[in-house]
Amino acid sequence: MKILLLEDEIVLQESIEEFLVAKGYSVDSFDNSDDAFDAIFSKHYDLLLLDVNVPGEWDGFSLRKELADEDKNIPTIFVTSMSSADAMLRGYATGCCDYIKKPFDLIELLLRVQHALKANCFKTECDTIELCKGYHYNTINYSLSHKDKEIPLSKTEREILKLFVVNKNQIVSLNMLYEEVWEDNIEPANARVQINNLRRKLPKGLIQNIYGLGYRYDS
Repeated sequence: MKILLLEDEIVLQESIEEFLVAKGYSVDSFDNSDDAFDAIFSKHYDLLLLDVNVPGEWDGFSLRKELADEDKNIPTIFVTSMSSADAMLRGYATGCCDYIKKPFDLIELLLRVQHALKANCFKTECDTIELCKGYHYNTINYSLSHKDKEIPLSKTEREILKLFVVNKNQIVSLNMLYEEVWEDNIEPANARVQINNLRRKLPKGLIQNIYGLGYRYDS
């Protein structure tokens, strides 16, 4: 996942970038809206993290509106010291996913980023994505197929696969699986059985077991 960060407080910018890179994201950082605007039209980004009061032709709010006017509807989180209700309403009026008020904990930012990417990960021009080797995943009904032949999945297997696809290239912890798929109502041994049942329906190695941490789907 590739993130654009617009933040003119250099110490904070470096802290956010270092933290997100350590979590497996790719981050391009800018301290003015002009350079950020140019980058958005020359590269692909999955998420924008925008401060509001920044140097350049646009502030964060007007930049988000300008991008929407140009049909660049990229999921956006505002990260700003502007904490008034009016400012928040203005931010949400631009169509942002979230609004984080400074100061904040980096773990909170990570959770907001994960949520924004998860909520928007299926907004694509195509209803299916290729996993690998002729395996395709339908983003509407969460079904799996191989060379146009559907592979039967249980409801639980669909939920497990959805979680892996949403978090591709990132480690999905066992605790995340327990909470998201079973709402913590599952014995660990039974959960592992169901996860392994799904893995056997996929190409070997597509879902990797990361010892002591969880699992990871590598695209």
